[in-house]
Amino acid sequence: MGLGTAAVGRPAYINLGRDRDLPAERSVAAMRARAHEVLDTAWERGVRYLDTARSYGRAEEFLAEWLRTRPGTGDAVVGSKWGYSYTAGWRTDARVHEVKDHGAATFDRQLAETRALLGDRLDLYQIHSVTPDSPALTDTALHARLAALAADGVTVGLSTSGPGQAAAVRAALEVTVDGEQLFRSVQSTWNLLEPSAGAALAEAHDAGWTVIVKEGVANGRLAAGHPDHPVPPALREVAGETGAGCDAVALAAVLHRPWAGIVLSGAATAGQLVSNLGAAGLRLTGDQLGRLDSLAEPAPEYWRRRSQLPWS
Repeated sequence: MGLGTAAVGRPAYINLGRDRDLPAERSVAAMRARAHEVLDTAWERGVRYLDTARSYGRAEEFLAEWLRTRPGTGDAVVGSKWGYSYTAGWRTDARVHEVKDHGAATFDRQLAETRALLGDRLDLYQIHSVTPDSPALTDTALHARLAALAADGVTVGLSTSGPGQAAAVRAALEVTVDGEQLFRSVQSTWNLLEPSAGAALAEAHDAGWTVIVKEGVANGRLAAGHPDHPVPPALREVAGETGAGCDAVALAAVLHRPWAGIVLSGAATAGQLVSNLGAAGLRLTGDQLGRLDSLAEPAPEYWRRRSQLPWS
């Protein structure tokens, strides 16, 4: 399992329950301290893949500081993403929190920004939230830049979002430079409510790509419960049978997929992270997995609901 830093790198995000998960004062110093606390817990518990992005507020900065001040973390694998710019100005009530641009000029600018913070600790660089209509899938000038980065030793990948994830993954599998596949990893949303990309992710895995799964607890909908988004009864039942939390069961269901290489925790607290990591030790039965698979929603409906989650 890996750790994603979206929830601890900026004061506002769409995860449910942030009012109780984060300090009342979400200053840069307070969020830095929380990020480092969660990173420390992840490291102590054996997590070695750390995921961030240019648009996660100051998450790259927090992670870079943590790496510099923690001797012995040389075997951490660090992935970041470019293609969204953070625009909220550290406000929770900003009208727009991030702006998307998959052009080559944005890549040049954001790679320089990432390198300034992470230097040679950058192992994986992904295009952030590719959809089937993204110009990143057809822009040959951008592909040449990405191929040069790959030649420099950085794995090049993409993340996906939206109801067309499967189509985006399959289009990316066709992108080549000088006869060689350009991308070697993909990070996609897959959870019990939104499993539509599963077959395409299996194809990526079979092609030798690393498959990273994000939003395994559906931004909190499959975790501790929320008045407006109660945990589905089938998930509660299986959690009761295993003695684990709903979050751990939901993540264990992802880990049971043979194509899932890394499953991310998006924890905002050390306690959440410890609970999430309990997924690694869970073995679900075929009957339990069948009941959990019945929770799937139509992809358009899932993404419609996700788009309505408030930034808080």
